[in-house]
Order: sequence, then structure tokens, then C-alpha cells
Amino acid sequence: MNQQKIDRINELARKSKSTGLTDEEKAEQTALRNEYRQSVVGNLAVQLDNTYIMTPDGKKKKVGEK
Repeated sequence: MNQQKIDRINELARKSKSTGLTDEEKAEQTALRNEYRQSVVGNLAVQLDNTYIMTPDGKKKKVGEK
């Protein structure tokens, strides 16, 4: 997700609080928020895939799904 889209999410949030949004803007806001959520979850998944836990005996154990 690029900074331009994040700025648009923030712009729509401010407008929603002040004057309200049209149906078209609400749909755009929902789509952008969903895209942002997917981006965050994807980044977290990649980060966890590259995370290891060091056991007391010095071995590395990969963090994974249980």
C-alpha cells in the first residue's frame, strides 16, 4: 500500500467526522481500509515467517502455524 492511498484513507476519515461521506466515498473508504488490512496481515505473516526462537540449548526454532 502506498502513501497516497493511506493519505486518502485519512482524508476520508476526517471528512466523515466533519461533513459526512457520500455512498460512493463510503464504498471507496471501505475498499481502501480492506486493502490496508490485507497489507498489514501480509506484512505480519512475512515477518513471522522469518522469526526464530532461540531455545535454552542454543537451537533455533522457527515460529510457525500450530
